[in-house]
Amino acid sequence: MSRYTAEVLWLRNGGDFLGNGYSRRHLLLFDGGLQVPGSSSPQVVPVPLSDASALDPEEAFVASLSSCHMLWFLSVAARRGFCVERYFDAASGLMQRNADGKIAMTLVTLRPDVEFSGSVRPTRGELDQMHHAAHDACFIANSVKTEIRCEPVHGPD
Repeated sequence: MSRYTAEVLWLRNGGDFLGNGYSRRHLLLFDGGLQVPGSSSPQVVPVPLSDASALDPEEAFVASLSSCHMLWFLSVAARRGFCVERYFDAASGLMQRNADGKIAMTLVTLRPDVEFSGSVRPTRGELDQMHHAAHDACFIANSVKTEIRCEPVHGPD
């Protein structure tokens, strides 16, 4: 069993809390000292009560799924003898009403664009198998109900 922690710190700093005029900006604090500015999404709470330059929970959710998939993909590719030079993912998430009528992140689409080097490169089938293996192994994907699609940008050259 592994345990992970994060700390979230919000301070009113004089905003009109009872009148709903307070800032949603906060800090996300992680082990090792990383501090990430957080906020509600400007799509949910308008600026200036939210901060468009900060990480919002919806973006963090999509990034977490993308990062987990990438890390597993890199591991799978290395074990199978394929050298990855670059991995880029333009992931996106769709929020809408789910089957229960609640607003939820109902779909996350990963669009990995992977470049390989060396004399051994995967076929399209091997690439698809590696993405499938990465998805199956991803702890975050295994933890959510959201549909997660993987749509690689292109196959091997």
